[in-house]
This record gives sequence, C-alpha cells and structure tokens, in this order.
Amino acid sequence: MLRPLVALFITVAILPLLLSCNSSDTVVIATVGDYHPFDFINDDGEIDGLERDLGDELCQRAGLECEWILHEWETLILELIEDQFDVIIAGMSITAERDELIDFAGPYYPPRPSMYLARTGAGDQALEGTLGTTANTIFSDYLTEQGIAFTPLEGAVDAASAVLAGDVDAVLVDHGYGVAKLAEHAGQLEAVGPSLRLDQGLGIGIRTGSDLLDTFNDALDSMKADGTLNQLIRKWLGADAATFE
Repeated sequence: MLRPLVALFITVAILPLLLSCNSSDTVVIATVGDYHPFDFINDDGEIDGLERDLGDELCQRAGLECEWILHEWETLILELIEDQFDVIIAGMSITAERDELIDFAGPYYPPRPSMYLARTGAGDQALEGTLGTTANTIFSDYLTEQGIAFTPLEGAVDAASAVLAGDVDAVLVDHGYGVAKLAEHAGQLEAVGPSLRLDQGLGIGIRTGSDLLDTFNDALDSMKADGTLNQLIRKWLGADAATFE
C-alpha cells in the first residue's frame, strides 16, 4: 500500500500543473484516501469507497467530467478557497464554523450523534483510560474545548485499529464510521459512553459562489429520491448505518 500512496502524494504535489493542463470543464474533487470505508486506497492503488462511488454517480447525473485527487486533510478548506480544486468529498462534517468559510451540498450522510468506540467488554470505564481521536477534526476540537486529555491520531492512523491494537482505550468517531467499524470488527468493538451531536451530517465542500453548489445538490437530491444514495450507504457502511427517509 505504500507505493500507491506515494504516487498519489506526488500527484498532489504537482496539482497546480495538472490543473493548468485540465479543461475548464473538468471538476477536480479532492479527498484524503485514509478514511475507510468512506475513502481509501484499494489494492490497485485507486481511490475507492463510499465517497468515490458517490462522487462518480453525482458527476454522471450532472453531466460533469470529474477528476479525483488525494490531498492532505489539514489544508482542504484553505486550498478549496484558493481555487486549487473545485470540490471536497472527504468525510467532512458540516459545522457552523466551516459553513462560514465554504458552502456545503448535502448532507450525503444524515446527522447522527458521534460515538465512542472501545474494545468489547471494556464498558464505559474505557473513557477513564487513554482516549484517542483523529487530529484536526471536530472530535479533537470538542475534547480540547471540554478540557479532556486525548491522544491525537494522525490522519493515516485508523481510529478503530488504534483501539484494537491497545494504543488507546477508546476513540471518539462519527456515526457512519462507527457503525461501519462495529460491523467490520463484530465482537471486538463496542460503543460506550454518551453519544454526542457535534455536526449536521457529512457534506460536499464547495467554494462559496460556485455554480457547482446547485449542480451537486440537484444530483444528490435525485439520488435520495430514487434510493440510490441509501443503497450506497448500506453497501459501504452496513445495515445499521443511518439512511434518508
């Protein structure tokens, strides 16, 4: 898996050159590639997951030619604003703070409470041990604001794997990721402690003022209406994932 990731990071490094060579009709979608099962790099070195399927379907319905790139999480919003790419589909929660900076199409995953994951049998006492969560996220922001000590997990570190490896006792994660990992590691992980409503669901980040906002919202509405979006959610996240009525 190392070599495909390196290749994709090289792609990111030469992004300005790639953009200058692209047709103006090409929509460039940025994701992170390390948030399984939403977005990840498969064995063929390609971006895969729920968000890849979602984005490709949205582009097809909207009649858009789209190109995917891998990008670092920490600078996604800044470089979207700076016109380095056109769209973010990267497990990004819709929050009031982010909504002041960019627009969001969606949500494409309904707002549901975030959750703590721990090893099966640990119970709520796991929250008294070492907590972990992904750095530079709404989860790390929440724990910091609450004055709760935690171990920051870099983006490439899978939160559920950190629990299973014993690196941390519990992790704070979003609902969709949580239910997917509970299904993937059935009997090994459990939800513990309180659930927390921290966001307004997962959305598609779009530069303020871009015509793509209406384009992607219209395509997303059509996927909700015909049930395609719910099918994709269940395919990648499992039967316990939240879906749209």
